[in-house]
Amino acid sequence: MDGAPTAPETIKEAEQELTRVPLVLHRRNFSWLTERISGVVEQPAPRWWWVAFAITSSAATFGLFCIGYQISTGVGTWGNQIPVGWAWDITNFVFWIGIGHAGTLISAILFLLHQKWRTSINRSAEAMTLFAVICAAIFPGIHVGRFWMAWYMAPMPNNWGIWQNFRSALMWDVFAVSTYFTVSVLFWYTGLIPDLATLRDRATTKVRKFLFGIFACGWRGSNRNWRHYEMAYLLLAGLSTPLVLSVHSVVSFDFASTLIPTWHTTIFPPYFVAGAIFGGFAMVLTLLLPARAIFKLHDVITPQHVDKMAKIILLTGSFVAYAYTMEFFVAWYSGNSYEKFAFWNRIFGPYWWYWWFGMLFCNCLSPQLFWFSWCRRNVFVVFFVCMCVNAGMWFERFIIIAGGLVRDFLPSSWRVFHPTWVDIWTYIGTIGIFTSLFLLFIRFLPMIAMSEVKTAVPEADPHYGTLPGVQSVSPGGKERTR
Repeated sequence: MDGAPTAPETIKEAEQELTRVPLVLHRRNFSWLTERISGVVEQPAPRWWWVAFAITSSAATFGLFCIGYQISTGVGTWGNQIPVGWAWDITNFVFWIGIGHAGTLISAILFLLHQKWRTSINRSAEAMTLFAVICAAIFPGIHVGRFWMAWYMAPMPNNWGIWQNFRSALMWDVFAVSTYFTVSVLFWYTGLIPDLATLRDRATTKVRKFLFGIFACGWRGSNRNWRHYEMAYLLLAGLSTPLVLSVHSVVSFDFASTLIPTWHTTIFPPYFVAGAIFGGFAMVLTLLLPARAIFKLHDVITPQHVDKMAKIILLTGSFVAYAYTMEFFVAWYSGNSYEKFAFWNRIFGPYWWYWWFGMLFCNCLSPQLFWFSWCRRNVFVVFFVCMCVNAGMWFERFIIIAGGLVRDFLPSSWRVFHPTWVDIWTYIGTIGIFTSLFLLFIRFLPMIAMSEVKTAVPEADPHYGTLPGVQSVSPGGKERTR
């Protein structure tokens, strides 16, 4: 054709384009990625996995025993009393719901914003969301005492004329959490389909090929498959995005709709949402940093991923610190003596160290380390800050709930809540359930979205150079391969 560029000119222009950046990775061959991620699923479970699963499943089993004991005996097995009617039960519910927010944000909002760096972490974050919501869903049912009556909360007709009370905060939680869980499952499973087809094609036994074949839904990788997949994924992302803001806002209405001092405030919805994203990203890094080290995924989950998630933790942690400040300012500016006393009691009352250590140090001060790039690049510092945030967010929820109830309007009713062994082990049991489910996930399903990583342009990282088996072009124009 007249005017068509010749091959040498095309190659020369391409090299000039590539030399504009220090390091550019080519998507020549991603078979190494398939081998790396699929090998985790296909190879026999290592010894450390069995040890970890034995410990976590034992904790989960004893936690389920405590739940059964509480159901059969009554909520008197907990430390709840007048005036502290909500304590560790609702604290754990709000804590686990908050943990599940990072998965939806990474999957849906960052996908709609075309943030390609999400592809290395979204699969594990989505799975974490599901497991956290499962742990959270335990508490609204058992804290009411009559667990066997919980099915009446479903909108179904019955012969006894027992209908739902939609003015109850419990009903708000049921509908918000069930909707969030349903959409999260669909979103997570839709993204899994191409990778399940990869595992189906690589299966060496008939059982694995049959099971992966069923769940792959006949995926063949055709243009029609990809077109329908991308449309379904986009629609689910758009449906999931409002849930990030709505679910924890609805949970905050459990408190904001009351007249209790420190609860009756309009700042709770954005405050709770920022705190949920803050704690959720910390839990994502808490899970991914050990997995990254154990499975040698430094070239997939790069320091750039850790750096960007640390920046999000710094941003949302700043929102949380601002919300703490505004709470005290509004209490002072309102002139309400009850609000003033309640916040003064939060700092110097019976749970003073919860505020100083959990809310101030863990949630406000420790994330400030992420202003320094060397802290964001140091995995030990990042892991330390994430563990502080995990602890601090639990302390924050506890001091909001129990700290707001421990001092009633009548001094004669003042009592301090002390957890019983059932409280403690029920919470430890949910940690065991969460960790056991995550261990099963990384054992039987690909923890990295292989199909999405392959379609995203890898980002160069000067600390690790090129990916193995991938060609790159240096600033001088010389091609090299690792």
